[in-house]
Amino acid sequence: MAEQISFDTVEFADNPEPRCPCLLLLDVSGSMAGPSIDALNAGLRVFKEELAADALAMKRVEIGIVTFGPVEMALPFLGAAEFDPPALTAQGDTPMGEAIHKGLEMVRQRKDEYRANGISYYRPWVFMMTDGGPTDEWQSAAAAVREGEAAKSFAFFAIGVEGANMGVLQQISVRQPLQLEGLRFRDLFSWLSSSLRSVSRSAPGAEVPLESPKGWASV
Repeated sequence: MAEQISFDTVEFADNPEPRCPCLLLLDVSGSMAGPSIDALNAGLRVFKEELAADALAMKRVEIGIVTFGPVEMALPFLGAAEFDPPALTAQGDTPMGEAIHKGLEMVRQRKDEYRANGISYYRPWVFMMTDGGPTDEWQSAAAAVREGEAAKSFAFFAIGVEGANMGVLQQISVRQPLQLEGLRFRDLFSWLSSSLRSVSRSAPGAEVPLESPKGWASV
């Protein structure tokens, strides 16, 4: 019987470069309807365009997306070359705790796939953006974030859009959450793309200083 070759095996054989995974946890609850969701979708398109301008990032950066309101894997981890931002729509509540758990499990599974295929990787980044507060149990998710950060399993960042419960975000994220100025998603994703490009040019495990989020966010 012929041996079955998984998609992952072919994927990593075709591109053995180290991977720099970035998971986006995006709030698409009903309160994001209108200008907010439009600005978020425009920001994602900028993200794709700016990553595409860097040949090495296209081989190394991977993007995954989990949306919440309800919780869905909007995009499995894909290389930047295959990254095609979905058109997000606003609906539902803000099950932030469930979304964090689902996202961290996606990160864990992807790291397992890297290891199984002998692929080195950078510490994954998890970026959560929300304009509200959780409508579900979130304390266990906050504990999972703290444990993962302590083990250097990932780096978690929280971004609050206008209306976000910054007090809860401070309890979830080890790093100080940032408050987005207005709807400057384009600037946020431009910063994220630039940061990922810098990381992808470094050696896995190396500490890379990040640019200050000047102009688009405040602490």
